[in-house]
Amino acid sequence: MTTAVTGATGHFGALVVDGLIERGVAAGEIVAIVRDAAKAQALAARGVQVRVAEYGDRDALKVAFDGVDKLLLVSGSEIGQRTAQHTNVIDAAESAGVSFIAYTSLLAADTSGVSLAAEHLATEQRLAASSIPSALLRNGWYWENYQSSLPQVAETGVLLGSAGDGKVAGASRADFAAAAVVVLASEGHAGKIYELGGDERLTYTELAAVMAQVTGKPVEYQDVPEATYREILQGAGLPDFVAEMLASADAGIARGELDTESGDLQKLIGRPSTPVATVLS
Repeated sequence: MTTAVTGATGHFGALVVDGLIERGVAAGEIVAIVRDAAKAQALAARGVQVRVAEYGDRDALKVAFDGVDKLLLVSGSEIGQRTAQHTNVIDAAESAGVSFIAYTSLLAADTSGVSLAAEHLATEQRLAASSIPSALLRNGWYWENYQSSLPQVAETGVLLGSAGDGKVAGASRADFAAAAVVVLASEGHAGKIYELGGDERLTYTELAAVMAQVTGKPVEYQDVPEATYREILQGAGLPDFVAEMLASADAGIARGELDTESGDLQKLIGRPSTPVATVLS
């Protein structure tokens, strides 16, 4: 049984490859799909099959998927191009005879108003129309998304956002990767939709309290309108699409779209999610 992971040198993909090996999957039965073979030398040294293909190159993807039974399609990072890129991957998988696809989607992608949801939903719809059985891993928000702002938060004493009193059921990247490993390495997941979120369902006021604990400095949450938050992020030098993504995500949190009590993550990984304080420390 050969399992392929796209984006295998990225943060998420690398964790999945590691997790598969730790679970007992032979390295030689894992195919790492990468854009740059030079970045995958460590994987090759462990015996993982490294194959080069970009999401935009359907022919290269078809060759890379030769002999692959199960595929993890890790959603691409190029916002605005992902629907076409993911379609290429699915088309190539169909041509290569892949028998199962797991896809890293977004929590409640079919109802969410978060800007990231549209491309995820389009990919889900393409998978639903595919001849290949699939499972949807609707990942919630990574707690790591808040790490880059932690130094500024500590310096200013303010966590800024537009999430209101909404809760975010975050988890660590490693938690979500562990769920993907289970789905790839065991059976019975075809047709399943997993709404994945952590045990801690925190408002930003509660998240600010955790940040204060981690940094040892007082932190309070300051809520601003979504448009104002977007402008502040743009003024800080973030690209427009990043500012839009973050502001839209906060608005989604305010609407409850990045919160879940499903318990799907915990059932898959067999343990509680990693505490946010551990992730941010």
